Amino acid sequence: MAEASGISREEVAGIARLARIAVSEEELDQLAGQLDTIVEAVSAVQAVDTDGVEAMSHPHSIDAGMREDVVRPTLTQEQALDQAPEVEEDRFMVPQILGEEQ
Repeated sequence: MAEASGISREEVAGIARLARIAVSEEELDQLAGQLDTIVEAVSAVQAVDTDGVEAMSHPHSIDAGMREDVVRPTLTQEQALDQAPEVEEDRFMVPQILGEEQ
């Protein structure tokens, strides 16, 4: 079987071994070619000139509807704990979960 890509069968076998994935002999050649195609695609994207292009998290300009950050009065610690069923050392007491020890 001829090596059809820049990524060798041995490299694919090594990666499969590290990932503990069983790979057949036929799959080694197929995966080597697929991985090489992926590497080529990533290289092509990395080669694109992005100078002056603003980074974005979404392909469309969207208004996130964020409000202005304004400081507003909140409850005091005493007010927040006032109606709590159980308080200890100025903190809410809650039931133990998942068998954790205190």
